[in-house]
Order: sequence, then structure tokens, then C-alpha cells
Amino acid sequence: MSNSKKVKSALISVFHKDGLEPIVKKLNALGVTIFSTGGTEKFINDLGIEVVPVEELTSYPSILGGRVKTLHPKVFGGILGRRDHKGDLSQLDEYKIPEIDVVIVDLYPFEKTVASKASEQDIIEKIDIGGISLIRAAAKNFKDVICVSSMKQYDEFLNILSANEGQISLEDRKNFAAKAFGVSSHYDTAIFKYLNQEAGEVEFRQSFDQVSTLRYGENPHQKGYFFGNLNELFDKLHGKELSYNNLLDVDAAVNLMSEFKGEAPTFAILKHNNACGLAQRNTIEEAYKDALAGDPISAFGGILIANTKINAKTAEEIHKLFCEVVIAPAYDDDALGILKGKKNRIILIQKDIELPSVNYRTALNGVLSQEKDTKTDELSGLQNVTVLEPSENEKTDLIFASKICKHTKSNTIVLVKNKQLYASGTGQTSRVDALNQAIVKANHFGFDLKGSVMASDAFFPFPDCVEIADHAGISSVIQPGGSIKDQLSIDYCNSHQISMVTTGTRHFKH
Repeated sequence: MSNSKKVKSALISVFHKDGLEPIVKKLNALGVTIFSTGGTEKFINDLGIEVVPVEELTSYPSILGGRVKTLHPKVFGGILGRRDHKGDLSQLDEYKIPEIDVVIVDLYPFEKTVASKASEQDIIEKIDIGGISLIRAAAKNFKDVICVSSMKQYDEFLNILSANEGQISLEDRKNFAAKAFGVSSHYDTAIFKYLNQEAGEVEFRQSFDQVSTLRYGENPHQKGYFFGNLNELFDKLHGKELSYNNLLDVDAAVNLMSEFKGEAPTFAILKHNNACGLAQRNTIEEAYKDALAGDPISAFGGILIANTKINAKTAEEIHKLFCEVVIAPAYDDDALGILKGKKNRIILIQKDIELPSVNYRTALNGVLSQEKDTKTDELSGLQNVTVLEPSENEKTDLIFASKICKHTKSNTIVLVKNKQLYASGTGQTSRVDALNQAIVKANHFGFDLKGSVMASDAFFPFPDCVEIADHAGISSVIQPGGSIKDQLSIDYCNSHQISMVTTGTRHFKH
């Protein structure tokens, strides 16, 4: 094995001891000298294995309540000393510093402490100093040292150790060095993000220590990965693995349904990030049926989401449809039995957690960042700009339509009646095209647009949209307003008995 080195000494200082025992026993069996301190030293002693306390090496006790244990030249000299450098070897000999070939560290659980809502003092104490320094030193000197920087690496390291009887190749040392700097950079990012909540520095710092390899990206010729912990958001009960496109649709579904949290039973069906059906009714079964009626063709292969428990009757209706994913906060046992009838159907329970407040996306040779659009149009914020005011039912539908519009690709027009999505025009290059698309779809599926309402994600620069809407039977309009030609659309509405309200908030979604 070229450039391999026999392990002769190891420094072990870990927070989590799970999985450490077989490594310690193997090192001992190989005759490796083990240095350790604190709880790790006690753990090794309790195994009946000889261990040299770091304090014996440094001639200094652990001080400052354990804050300073390994931070000493005799420790870092043994790690950073270059084995092929005469000057380094001479100094190691002069100061009686032993070479250290293996460093095993598992850092204080900073992120878990933050997530536990601990006090700031407890969180700060979980910022690892000695451990992170050991990791950086050992990883830097990978030419001579192997660094095991997380308990997640224990099994891989043990396999290498056992397979080669303590001989570690340069390739393995360099591989573990890369992992080590991955651990340290993730750790520092977590600390920065915690402290930056108050500091408010505008920086792009994102790091995820969990990654899932997807079947492929948007298309089979593209590789795809998901960085993050889906288990924090969902319990997956059944079905195949989520794909890249599934995840994009699930993201859109979750954000859309967040607008209806705590409201009457609401069901949505999404396709390519847009709602193709959505309804709110007295029961979830009725909501599903009316959501499906919005576009039963596009619903094929869609993503289904409910804001309340799915019962057996609803599951029986869903089971008639080929769909990729079903999401709900809960399911009746009978409903689960029915939905599991299709082996590939993905069934998710959505947990009640807070989603990130910032959106990121790659653009050109950089990253775009923006605050999430958390503004939801409300009745109290509507400004009536026409002589005719919307009826109470129309106001309810206008807000309902606005919520859908906010989560539909621009340019968009959304048509609603009686808390049911009749149709939408999505991702069009002109608002007129979006409206015409919506009207054609609504008519195709047999909806009577008379008395329906229209929502637009941005203002009308000309009165053409309200004129087309009038001819289709639409009776009320919600839009942001703000065009220098707003009055043209308002005048048309006043002349044709159409009510219009403005919100003052644009909801583009590109």
C-alpha cells in the first residue's frame, strides 16, 4: 500500500461515546498508545484498556472548568509535526513530544443545544474550542495523521483500521481530512447563524450535514441531491423515495396549504408547482371532490395535500386517482389501509414546524436571497376602489383567490367561486394570456363563471383584462393596484357593475 503509515498513537476526545468501544479495542489490540482526557479517558479506563491522560503528557491539569484541556504545544506539536521534516523531528525530540497518528474527535452538540431552546449561556458553552482545533490540525497534516471528526465516521474508520491492520493509506487520510473540514465548516456556520440572529450581517452561509442522493434531477440525465432533514418535517408512511421533482412540488404544496392552516377542511392538488385544484368545504371529502373537479386531467400524477385529517371516505375517492404524493397532518387507520393499496404512492404526515424565513436560489455565478413572502392579503387590508362594493361572499372568495394567486407562477390569473378554484392561468408572458387561459379551462370543465371572482398577482396596466373578465361573467376583482393607469380599469368596472379591491401588495412568483 503506497504512502501508507502504521498507526502507533492516537488521541481520543469525544462528546458522544456511542460506537467508540470497538475502535478503542481495535487500537489496543494493535498496540497503539492511546491519549485521552476527561470523560473519554474514564470511558476507556472502564473498558480495562490502558490510556495515557493528556494531563500527564502536558504536565498541566484541565483548567477553566474544562475549557482548556488539549490546547497545549505537546498535543498540537505531536499532531502537526511533519514526519519527513528534520527540523520538526528534532524539535519533537528536544521537547519530548510524542507523534500522534490518529485524532478522534466528536464535537459538542451545538446545534442540538440551540434547537432545545437552551439559555444563551448553555449554548455558548457548547461552542467547542479544543475539539475544533484538534480537527483542523489533524486534517491539515493529513500527510501523516488521520482525523476522525464525527461519530458518523466511526464505522468507516474501524473498517479501514481492521482491513489493513493499522496501516492507513494517504488516500484514506486525505479523504478523512476533507470530511474533517466539512465538519468544521458546518459547525462554524451553525455558530455564525446563531450569533447572527442579532448581529444581522448580510452573508450567504448555508450548510447541511445530511444529504440524500435522488434517483436523478429534473430529468434522467441529471444527477440530483437533497440537502436537509426531511424527517423534521414529515413522517413518511409508505411509498417510493421522493424524487427531485416530487420535492419541488411538495415544497409548493406545503407553502400553499400554510395559507389555510386552522381553517375549514381544505384540499389542494398541485402539478408542476401550481395548484390545479383547490376547494374549502365542510368536510375533507367534499373539499377533495371539488378540488379534483377543478382540473381532473391535470390531477393525474399530482401532489395532494389536506389541511386536516384524511378519513376513509376521502381515501376511497383519492384511491381512484393516480397520484404521486399524499400529504396530511393525520390519517384514519382505515384511510391508510386504502391509500397503501398502491405500492409506489408516497404518503406523508406533515409535522407542525416553522419553515425557513429566507428563500435562496442559484442565479448566474452566484446566489439570490430574499425574505420569504409572508404577507397574506386580509379583508382588513382591502381598499374598495369602485362604486360597487363586493358582497360578503365575494370578499371571502377574493381573499381565497388571492391566497392561491400568491403561490401560482407569474404571470397569473386565478378564478374562484364559492371557495373553489375554477381555473388559473399560470406562467404566461402576458396577463391577458393568463386570463384567457383560465377562462378557457373553466369553460372546458363546465364551470359557470357568472358571479365568480378574479385575482391577479400584479396590477393591470390597461383595462383589457377587466373587459375580458366582464364578458366572461366575472363580477369582482382583487389586484395590487399601483399602475399609473389604474383609473382606466376602475372606470371600466364602474361602467359595467364590477367591483374591484386593491391590496397594495404584489405577489410575483417567478
